[in-house]
Amino acid sequence: MLALDTPLSALPHTQRFLSKLKKLHLETVRDLVYYFPVRYEDYSAVRTIDDLAPGEQVTVQGIIEEVEARRAWRRGTAIVDAVIVDESGAAIRATWFNQPYLKETLRPGRHVSLSGKVSLSERGEVYLSHPTYEFIPSTSSGQAHAVQTKHTARLVPIYGETQGLTSKGIRFLIEPLIGRVEATEWLPEPLLEKHAFAEMGDALRAIHFPDSLEEAEAARRRFSFEELFLLQLATLKQKMALARANAPGIKTDIEWLKEALGRLPFELTQSQKKSLWEIIQDMENTHPMNRLLQGDVGSGKTAVAALAALLAARAGFQSAFMAPTEILARQHFETIKKLFARLSEDEVPAVGMLAAGGAKAFYSPELEGDLKRPEFLEKLERGEIAIAIGTHALIQKGISFKKLGLAIVDEQHRFGVRQRAALLARKTVPHYLSMSATPIPRTLMLSVFGDLDVSLITELPSGRKKIITKIAPPSERQATYGFAREKVREGRQVFVICPRIELPDEKEKPLDPRALAMLEVRSVKEEYEKLAKKVFPDLKVAMLHGKMKPAEKEKVMADFKAGRADILVSTSVVEVGVDVPNASIMIIEDSDRFGLAQLYQFRGRVGRGEHQSYCFLMTASDKKTENERLKALVAAKNGFELAEHDLRLRGPGEFLGESQTGLPDIAMESLRNPVLVEESRMAAKELLAADPALKKYPLLASRVEGFAKKIHLE
Repeated sequence: MLALDTPLSALPHTQRFLSKLKKLHLETVRDLVYYFPVRYEDYSAVRTIDDLAPGEQVTVQGIIEEVEARRAWRRGTAIVDAVIVDESGAAIRATWFNQPYLKETLRPGRHVSLSGKVSLSERGEVYLSHPTYEFIPSTSSGQAHAVQTKHTARLVPIYGETQGLTSKGIRFLIEPLIGRVEATEWLPEPLLEKHAFAEMGDALRAIHFPDSLEEAEAARRRFSFEELFLLQLATLKQKMALARANAPGIKTDIEWLKEALGRLPFELTQSQKKSLWEIIQDMENTHPMNRLLQGDVGSGKTAVAALAALLAARAGFQSAFMAPTEILARQHFETIKKLFARLSEDEVPAVGMLAAGGAKAFYSPELEGDLKRPEFLEKLERGEIAIAIGTHALIQKGISFKKLGLAIVDEQHRFGVRQRAALLARKTVPHYLSMSATPIPRTLMLSVFGDLDVSLITELPSGRKKIITKIAPPSERQATYGFAREKVREGRQVFVICPRIELPDEKEKPLDPRALAMLEVRSVKEEYEKLAKKVFPDLKVAMLHGKMKPAEKEKVMADFKAGRADILVSTSVVEVGVDVPNASIMIIEDSDRFGLAQLYQFRGRVGRGEHQSYCFLMTASDKKTENERLKALVAAKNGFELAEHDLRLRGPGEFLGESQTGLPDIAMESLRNPVLVEESRMAAKELLAADPALKKYPLLASRVEGFAKKIHLE
């Protein structure tokens, strides 16, 4: 048997493909046999040549009668034609382009099996265009052997390809391994029986070389289930481990809290009060809170989190308040200062912010100052800063808290498990509160974020108006600019979002198809020049993008927030957390290039003040009916409804980041399937309830441990 961790470099038949396999991230036998087909071509209909009709997908089998190589007279393309005759006595021409070596490979007299589409030439001749071929062994009498084919005359698996390695090549590499690999079954026997799953070895054969689409689908369901099952076990086991860990019991003075809430600059909504109460109850426990605070953009999550940090400070504990970007961290610092403005001096804890360019400390509305980084770190270590705000750099090596009781993380799905592990590695684990304005679909909540308890803020603060959202095709561009100008004259401000910072340079290197497509996409620098010089030369236009230095970005945002710029042209750097109440117009260029979750976040940058706000989704087409996703954004009642729609359309990569999760492709795809997610979660819960340490299933326990190390949901 062949071990799954055997390097592909150790196999004779893979040697000349190693560099191409590496491009597909395939380096071991396990990688290769778990590289599943993306679809199947049905070439199972073996027909005689005298019975073919144009447009059919068929297989014909016969003898090569003649082969000819030529070049197209216009472009010089190499063309190989072969004539095949079958038992009906009829002949058909098969044609291949840009494969001149076939002249030597397809030798007359050989039995061949050809699968492909039947085409009709301009002269009315039926022929096979670029068919897949494989040779069939002949007997001594010249008849073809009845053999099991792998490229033709069956359901043929089609794989994700790379230059120089086609699906046919991948089939050539995988076929000898099926039946030889160590297919040790690790799913518990009761699960196999309950769900009628095939054993591992049979499932591997069925997904690569199925006898029917039903057999292929049954195998795919088994592998989808097992990946989701591992994910569910990993998250549930982490939840169980947290329940056993020690955390500080943070007691709340409820009477003081009730009185203090009456002195806030605004009244909490019922959802905010309910969420705060759930957090308070969790923090009083001596095992770590692990809670997600989720709510629409502008629903007041930061206020709830800041109050939790205030309560921790009053009980003598420190809080780390972390955000994915420095812009958002600075905004949280400003928000918390305003929130605490009406508290008395002895009630306000010391709030500090650590940034790339230095640090700040806020002690009361009259007392705020700059700190050097070493001074900030010393105060943090001595416990003199109760609430520390910054990026995840706050929990890097060399930064020490005297008595960390609460860790707050904004935009949970952007915060890496490695950073969370740094928090959990402490002797006394802090309570953990994460926040997200990105609506997370239910299937992801039950799987990827299954270790979290959830608090929902379902209302917007009073006085907020619904943002009017419109799809704006090219014919409405000038009207959109005119409307924006009118609003600026009324004193409002405008965001313009573009997908790119700048266009790719064709002179530097040849552009791949994706880069060529992006040439049609508006860039920040290009749009800034156009708006500042041609469209709005009389207005103040500013520019913001991720390649700018932190100090530059901070100045641009400060100027825009202070009203010193009318229009801000930006990339998605403003997607999360930017709060400019006076901005009431959001123009999103090439809006069809963004996912719904992103568009929802962009739209949430306006509508944060008393003024009616508008979001314009600019498109490249005048046909509004062509973009169902944009219509869904216009019609959606809330972000959660939108999230479910986006999951169906674009998959979980929209929420998690395709290349960063570490989840196998089949698991990512399976997260779209709510029934399978529910089934896998129920199976994981039942198994852990009966056997928390998985002692009865050591192979499964080992797989769960390896899976948990592999995934990094950042």
